[in-house]
Amino acid sequence: MLRMGKLTDYGIVLMSYLARNNKDHYNAHTLADAVHMPQPTVRKVLKALSQNGLLDSERGAHGGYSLSRQAKDISIADIITAIEGPIALTECVSSESQCDQEVHCAVQTNWERINSAVYHALDEVKLSDMLIPDAHNKGVSPIHFYPTSSKLDSEIQQDGEIHG
Repeated sequence: MLRMGKLTDYGIVLMSYLARNNKDHYNAHTLADAVHMPQPTVRKVLKALSQNGLLDSERGAHGGYSLSRQAKDISIADIITAIEGPIALTECVSSESQCDQEVHCAVQTNWERINSAVYHALDEVKLSDMLIPDAHNKGVSPIHFYPTSSKLDSEIQQDGEIHG
């Protein structure tokens, strides 16, 4: 089963709250209360999001956290990567691969293609898409799936590898 960690889920919840209430700076205590999460967990997630450039952090009495850019410009892939690290479904598509089979693996190129497809799908879902209330219940899909076949064809051409 593929599953992102709880901290990543919490990161998406926090980022969604900030996007929905993008008027001010919010401190960790206020955010923890607003999203019903323990303050130490919220602090840990905010730190990761801030260090990866998704949140601006301002110190002082009127400081706190705010989105570093518009919600439509932040992808779910950005949030996942900020908390979990680079998206890699298998070790061989990771930059830190230590797989003994990698040298003679017949399916590595296909794993790279699958990993890229998953990354692009997550990159197409924007934080602003997460703000659509009850989209599933109203028959509305907030997900704008990625590339049309012509765009995908232009990315996959050279030696069966994904480029672009």
